Amino acid sequence: MKTIIIEGMSCQKCVEGVKKALNTVDGVDSMEVTVGKAIVEGTANNADLKEAIEDFGFDVVSIEE
Repeated sequence: MKTIIIEGMSCQKCVEGVKKALNTVDGVDSMEVTVGKAIVEGTANNADLKEAIEDFGFDVVSIEE
């Protein structure tokens, strides 16, 4: 399980955007996304998770395993 702290999210539309971005990453089995945080289960690597979120327009503050 990885906890991703995300900066720049402020609403439900942001949450849906991050979910959409994470769905494009290989190795994501499941996720729970709230404003400012995503919890991801699976084998996805941190670089791919960070890239997907940042490509969508948000900043990844940290990824904790």
